[in-house]
Amino acid sequence: MTDPDATAEGTVVDDGDAPELPDDLDAVREALVAWYEADHREFPWRRTEDPYAILVSEVMSQQTQLDRVVPAWEDFLEEWPTTADLAAADRGDVVAFWSDHSLGYNNRATYLHEAAGQVEEDYDGEFPESPEKLQSLMGVGPYTANAVASFAFDNGDAVVDTNVKRVLHRAFAVPDDDAAFARVASHAMPDGESRVWNNAIMELGGVACGTAPRCDEAGCPWRRWCHAYETGDFTAPDVPTQPSFEGSRRQFRGRIVRTLGEYDDLTLDDLGPRIRVDYAPNGEYGREWLRGLVDDLADDGLVAVEDGNEEAVVSLRR
Repeated sequence: MTDPDATAEGTVVDDGDAPELPDDLDAVREALVAWYEADHREFPWRRTEDPYAILVSEVMSQQTQLDRVVPAWEDFLEEWPTTADLAAADRGDVVAFWSDHSLGYNNRATYLHEAAGQVEEDYDGEFPESPEKLQSLMGVGPYTANAVASFAFDNGDAVVDTNVKRVLHRAFAVPDDDAAFARVASHAMPDGESRVWNNAIMELGGVACGTAPRCDEAGCPWRRWCHAYETGDFTAPDVPTQPSFEGSRRQFRGRIVRTLGEYDDLTLDDLGPRIRVDYAPNGEYGREWLRGLVDDLADDGLVAVEDGNEEAVVSLRR
């Protein structure tokens, strides 16, 4: 992972930042939070509000995959459970731990040790709570300060890392510009909910909207608004080459949604030829295949299916 501590910050969104930003942001927000709260990866630092434990996880995560961070994080906190313990430790021991666990640049261990000493000496053992004050700690830049403020104190701004940039670029066509990403991210985040929101949008980028998107498999809550899902273009700032899309279920789901947007409703046999030229009611790509796609979309709340006496009728859920 790269160090994200150079992200620009801002609060105002102009029309050029996100040409596809939905009008109904409340619905967008509610969909993402509900998706996250229903099911998410259970990293142990998500179960604590201890700013020290969260800072350790953030520093470790800058150079290491999260599944490898978990055992290192647990071992580190077992060895030095508080800032007082870490500040009193021999710096060489901390650096040796870092190196033994392959956690990236050893200077991060040095910074973390120094930051623990600052908390003890300058703040009487109590972490500062705002992103601005957290940046006074050694090695803590804007991104890390904001993450600790968000996850420990619910007092942060919108986090903007590589995953979040990918999500915003694909979903709302935000241009590849740090200032634009920061403005849109800040505008999208509901006031006073930085903890759940930042966890949720980072989870979306990590689980559903990775370099190879898993929109349907992961039940992405933003498909109905997503520019990439509609157009099939899933390139992003960190994904310069278009992932495989041609012939995928994702492609045909998108065609169904776009086609139904042009009609009040369609039967399966009227819909089929409009999304696939080789559609044949009783063929390999026929009613059974199409009904599977339609039922998936209905489960996701994107379309409505009415089973009539002769044939199912499908419409876009408004």
